[in-house]
Amino acid sequence: MKSLIGKAAFAAVLALGAAGAVSAGVTVNYVQSDKFSDLPFTPWEREEVLRTLADHFAKLGKELPAGQELTVEITDIDLAGREYPNRRAGGDLRVLQGTADWPRIELNYSLSANGQVIDSGKARLADMSYMSRPVRGFDTDSLRYEKRMLDEWFNKTILQKKPG
Repeated sequence: MKSLIGKAAFAAVLALGAAGAVSAGVTVNYVQSDKFSDLPFTPWEREEVLRTLADHFAKLGKELPAGQELTVEITDIDLAGREYPNRRAGGDLRVLQGTADWPRIELNYSLSANGQVIDSGKARLADMSYMSRPVRGFDTDSLRYEKRMLDEWFNKTILQKKPG
């Protein structure tokens, strides 16, 4: 019975991954999220990561000029650190070492205004020095390094702001 419930929960996560999330100005789709390089093992944690990243894109989308829309297709995610099963604590343990465990996200994007595509492309985001740079926000945010990486990409590529 547990196996059947687990499979049903995993199917729900895959459905979320296929559908993605839509917000005013931003649409996020996950392409074959079941094949991503590194997401948590448990279905509810996988769903939480995908939802959190979609919510972050929605937050970024609020900075888009009026009339612009961003569509993002996430094709791969490799979260910072490595995850290890941890039966005692009731959840898995993600260990960040700052070595070859940096965050990586691959995506395709399309920016449009008034129904016309004004920019599109493919991006391979990676932050090899993720632990040696300051992070805004709380250190309790498990996706703080991925969010910083997305912020930097969004500002540079979509808003075309120069780092400063």
